[in-house]
Amino acid sequence: MSPKDLNRRQFLTNSAIGTTAGILASSTFPFIMSAQDKSPNERMQFGAIGVGGRGASIANGARRLSDLVAVCDLDTQRIDRVNKSLAQGKATGYQDYRKILDRKDIDFVTVGTTDHWHTRIAIQAMQAGKDVYCEKPLTLTIEEGKQICRVTKETGRIFQVGTQQRTSERFLTAIGMIREGRIGKIKKVTCNIGNAPTGGPFQKSDPPANLDWNMWLGQAPLVDYIKERCHYQFRWWYEYSGGKMTDWGAHHVDIAQWALEQNGEGQGVVSLEPIIGDHPIPLKNGMPTKDNYYNTSHNFHIKCKFADKTEMHIVSKSPEGNGILFEGTKGNLFVSRGKLIGQSFDELKEKPLSSDTVLSVYKGKKVTNHMENFFSSMADRSDPISDVYTHHNAMTTCHLANISIRLGRKLKWNPKKEQIVGDSEANQWQSREQRKGFETNT
Repeated sequence: MSPKDLNRRQFLTNSAIGTTAGILASSTFPFIMSAQDKSPNERMQFGAIGVGGRGASIANGARRLSDLVAVCDLDTQRIDRVNKSLAQGKATGYQDYRKILDRKDIDFVTVGTTDHWHTRIAIQAMQAGKDVYCEKPLTLTIEEGKQICRVTKETGRIFQVGTQQRTSERFLTAIGMIREGRIGKIKKVTCNIGNAPTGGPFQKSDPPANLDWNMWLGQAPLVDYIKERCHYQFRWWYEYSGGKMTDWGAHHVDIAQWALEQNGEGQGVVSLEPIIGDHPIPLKNGMPTKDNYYNTSHNFHIKCKFADKTEMHIVSKSPEGNGILFEGTKGNLFVSRGKLIGQSFDELKEKPLSSDTVLSVYKGKKVTNHMENFFSSMADRSDPISDVYTHHNAMTTCHLANISIRLGRKLKWNPKKEQIVGDSEANQWQSREQRKGFETNT
């Protein structure tokens, strides 16, 4: 689909029908399309902050619907590459994201930086009057999630999190089947999010001239440059991310809790037990003991429980492979990005889902791709499909899972008070010390 121009003032929509293997009700998946061209000065303008692999990809999605006028990255080579490829060299390049936020002509920003920069940039963008599309995982800590939720409410900005599985027909179909009781009451869910790499020792060196290493570190401790700490590999260091737990966990745990209707305010897990929590290097009081090795968990199994006794297991490997297995009283259902398997799925050929079911799951909106959902939400000022509140709920589970395996003990969680129960030491892990000058203040 090639959407026509979307603008600041008005979105006119019509529907086109999409199906999943021809087995869903014909009205289940209507798609939003723009029906009116506007002059160039009517188009929205945006700045792309962080333009590595994912950052460039989401900027590319946004520029099909608006004009890319500013590109920011701490690596100047990325600025030049993305400016040339996506903006024909017409965008202004910056290493300091705050210069983008100062521009009054920019309506929204896309944020594709490393995880530990998401919260500070997103909060300051909202406070500057910008709407935000930010890649997952949105936060580095539970406290950061609380801050983002608070500022989103205070500013009234539209905020889409880049959990694209929420606009996947396959995952929406699975959730719809569960909501209609096709596999009965859910007893157990297994989220296989894959294992992480191990590596090291890595060599320390001077940072390359095209990278602002001090700024890249941001809130994290000041350390010597190691190539494997930077760019894509940042995911395997607790200083900047949460490893696979927050990388793929941000997708599958989110879908699982959405299907279980455990992603609203005051909902979520009530306990987490680390069955396995292996790390590439020894930890002391939860902290890595070496600074030149990957340090996030590479082999793990955490058993989570909800108030209704339903179990959710977050694992690094399982017989089914990467994906989510739902086990119900009437049968099982497995869903991943590549397949949807189960007897109840086969039965959809004879008894399609009600269109009302999927529309209800999708907040009553027409189903479209992730970026278009963001633009539609900016138009009517409503929450997008991947809002910060439900994402914070899922990320809280992922952060708690990491805390439990780092400390090596079971945790009890009060989702209404958002506090760890009876463990003051573990409760302190909801936040972390931020380097002076890089604090996230709200």
